[in-house]
Amino acid sequence: MSTAATSHLLPVFARVDLAFERGEGVWLYGTDGERYLDFTSGVAVNALGHAHPHLVAALQAQAAKLWHMSNLFRSPDGEKVAARLCEASFADLVFFANSGAEAMEAAIKLTRKFHAAGGHPERYRIITFEGAFHGRTLATLAAGGQEKYLEGFGPRVEGFDQVPLGDLEATKRAIGPHTAGILIEAVQGEGGVRSAPLSFFKALRQLCDEHGLLLVFDEVQTGMGRTGELFAYKWTGVTPDVMALAKALGGGFPVGACLATAHAAAGMTAGSHGSTFGGNPLAMAAAGAVLDVMLAPGFLDHVRRMSLVLKQKLAAVVDRYPDVLSEVRGEGLLIGLKAVVPAGDLVTALRGQKLLTVGAGDNVVRLLPPLIVTEAEIEEGVARLERACATLSEDHAGQKARS
Repeated sequence: MSTAATSHLLPVFARVDLAFERGEGVWLYGTDGERYLDFTSGVAVNALGHAHPHLVAALQAQAAKLWHMSNLFRSPDGEKVAARLCEASFADLVFFANSGAEAMEAAIKLTRKFHAAGGHPERYRIITFEGAFHGRTLATLAAGGQEKYLEGFGPRVEGFDQVPLGDLEATKRAIGPHTAGILIEAVQGEGGVRSAPLSFFKALRQLCDEHGLLLVFDEVQTGMGRTGELFAYKWTGVTPDVMALAKALGGGFPVGACLATAHAAAGMTAGSHGSTFGGNPLAMAAAGAVLDVMLAPGFLDHVRRMSLVLKQKLAAVVDRYPDVLSEVRGEGLLIGLKAVVPAGDLVTALRGQKLLTVGAGDNVVRLLPPLIVTEAEIEEGVARLERACATLSEDHAGQKARS
């Protein structure tokens, strides 16, 4: 029986009347007694699946020692995780936060502070791209620029100039004496699993170098192995100055991070930013355990192999059901199915087949399986997709016959 009518939770989520009591690997077990194949992964969060033994052991061990000690003191565990992230990336320095939005707030502040510290406080504006999603705080909403999320919250935070994704000339025109940086997602997850051409990323790097701007990558969804590289910037052919991470970084435990070069972060001194819970011992234990698994030999090779298998099998389903699906998009295991039918109808039909997926912009359904997914589990997921498509195709044919 639904408890939605009596819930005391603020009703800001359009929640499906479905709840889970436990998970194991790529499977979730509902309070309804059913078993569900999880190709949502908490929206790209549970990258190592549910109840991964190494993550569980790390968190249990830390929980018995220390939960919180404040950033007034040194954080040996935080220093270790930061060093590992820097060793695996372009970065020299890391700020730990609790979410993607907080990581992005840090990136925005760092970008503005860079110019202020260099004697140019007037350079605070950041160029962003249509279809982007950078978070739910007032600043990150303004950066994303989507009216449906901004409506009703008063004047938007100043300092963001949006241009069409992939439009180099529009980007050049947007650069002015007040521009501080350019912010882009390697793949727009919420925006419909869309990405700009590689040549565009290279042109952005060149523009930033020519104009003294910082290039900021939002890798909240694409980071930590999701696209087949530990960080998606690695396949774009360019290196950013600043990068935001979250979601998969803690494997399900809340943690975000803003990574930067020492040059870009030069303005961030004691007191310029902070977080009560950022980098707490539990989060650092979780992030360290995730890195143990993801940096192990063969892990990212597995993600790339499973991506190829999944894309090939999905392409065959698209060919068989052109009245339901039109295109397969994405990198690694961040996959988008462009739907012909309403994407919400497809998500519902898939849930009816006990396959959990998540919608996105541009009438796209995202498939975000845990990165540990096996070929057999992919085959099972595609079989469930095929059954859902068959049902939707029959419904579509019936509607056409009646009209």
